[in-house]
Amino acid sequence: MMNNRQLADTFTLIANLLEIKGEIIYKTLAYRKASESLMGLGRQASDYWKEGKLEDIPGVGKAISEKIDELLKTGKLEFLEKLKKEVPEELAGWLAVPGLGPKKIAMIWKELNITALADLEAAAKNGQLRDLPGMGAKSESAILEGIASLSRRSGRIPLGRAYPLAQEIIATLKKAKGVVDAAPAGSLRRMRSTVGDLDILVAAKESAPVMEAVVNLPGVNRVLGKGETKSSIEFTDGVRAQVWVHPPEKFGTALQYATGSKDHNVQLRQLALDKGLSLSEHSFARVKGGKEIFCATEEEVYKTLGLPWIPPELREDRGEVQAAKQNKLPKLIELKDIKADLQVHSTWSDGKLSMLEMARAAAKQGIKVIAFTDHSVSLGVTQGLSMDDHKKQAAEIKKIQKQLGDEILVLHASEVEIKADGSLDYPDEFLASLDLVLASMHTSLRQPREKVTERMLNAIRNPHVDIIGHPTGRLIPDREPADLDMDAVLQAAAETGVALEINAHPSRLDLDDMYARRAKELGIPISINTDAHSEEDFDMRFYGVAIARRAWLTKSDVINAWSPKKLLDWLKKRGS
Repeated sequence: MMNNRQLADTFTLIANLLEIKGEIIYKTLAYRKASESLMGLGRQASDYWKEGKLEDIPGVGKAISEKIDELLKTGKLEFLEKLKKEVPEELAGWLAVPGLGPKKIAMIWKELNITALADLEAAAKNGQLRDLPGMGAKSESAILEGIASLSRRSGRIPLGRAYPLAQEIIATLKKAKGVVDAAPAGSLRRMRSTVGDLDILVAAKESAPVMEAVVNLPGVNRVLGKGETKSSIEFTDGVRAQVWVHPPEKFGTALQYATGSKDHNVQLRQLALDKGLSLSEHSFARVKGGKEIFCATEEEVYKTLGLPWIPPELREDRGEVQAAKQNKLPKLIELKDIKADLQVHSTWSDGKLSMLEMARAAAKQGIKVIAFTDHSVSLGVTQGLSMDDHKKQAAEIKKIQKQLGDEILVLHASEVEIKADGSLDYPDEFLASLDLVLASMHTSLRQPREKVTERMLNAIRNPHVDIIGHPTGRLIPDREPADLDMDAVLQAAAETGVALEINAHPSRLDLDDMYARRAKELGIPISINTDAHSEEDFDMRFYGVAIARRAWLTKSDVINAWSPKKLLDWLKKRGS
């Protein structure tokens, strides 16, 4: 019988084929909504089906429920089979190519009579696309680049999906009999922007209750394996998790080993050997024989090696062991240090709440300064503000500042579009009137390296720009970064003193940790912002701080951790 993922994939395929066929949008949206709802269900759709309650599933009406019924009964859907005769199924895979929309796909298919992605690539390489209606050499080149980008995708899980799921699993497992502790491991504990399968370690004297709890977790689609101390499961959305149980007295060595990274662990094993010890996931053993050393905590592991505890985010063999030896590990920034959010959106552009509502929500979380950076005018899809709109917004900010008093400081700012020709959306004299200017690129990100870099440099060198928002423009996992010359970008930022943003939204996390660390080394200020469009979005600060910690950043490196006075002085100095 089909599971939730298979049902969801079926409806996504229908939506994709209908789009390519040219069907009206509301029909395709109905199938997409049903697909998303099925992926997010806490139990199998077949359970609703057996109870006769399919229409209780959000987004599932009479027509969709009838199709689910047919799929669960027969494993097939006559409607889809007919659709595949009208539009080849292979074309749906083309939609994953960045920049290739349904209309263009339909046109290429009909003009060239090709359906395989390999044939599309061959046609582009042979110059067969450039003379088609609405195409050209640039479009042809963009399609080739998109196909190459698609081949590079890893299928890893975005941090924003992996972390909350792991926390849900851990919260459930901690309720199992005899559990002393539980924690994520692997790349998730190191807070990489994407992770593979979820690895979770549990400290417990008895493993059986934990293993039973694992296979009965909500949303589990398949049990891939259940043993005495390890179980593997797959959730309805395809995410897989492995759970290990270790005795509490060995939990420290097990957690350190499983957290990695591999290269970091190689360094630790060598340090152990230098001390006449061998280090495994179970314990320290003496090379010349003798009693094993068990470690219940990671702190004991590092202490045995003569080191202070090294935060998991640093364990990438990027100099952290050497710094620990010299007692020079940085005091990494923490979530509690963030006192300002300098990219926030309201109903003035594409936000969901008014400025007053967003400001109060931020204040509840301890934020002392909020900057409303509603979009500038050229980004039409976000209802960007004209200069006249900004004057009205400034007047409203004065009113709500009086209402809020000292609760939070509200800044009048803008996320100003860096346009395709490198110019900014507003003239300099208007930019000078704003409390803060955050400049970003949202369009034409696939321009050639030289052109897209020059656009960015123009913005960085504008004396009124204070922060560059999500500098590379990447979207995880769907869009690769713009092909920027990051050495030139970082050098220009260092020269001008402009701040570079770590956008905390899990789909961005941009700058990434590697570039953010290079920025720190060059003395470039960093700004961690949520890009919040709703109250819930303020919680995303956590992810931005995680990337900052991977970049070795401290409070002094991040302008959002400065006092309001220091931040305002910095902005005033930049505007002078």
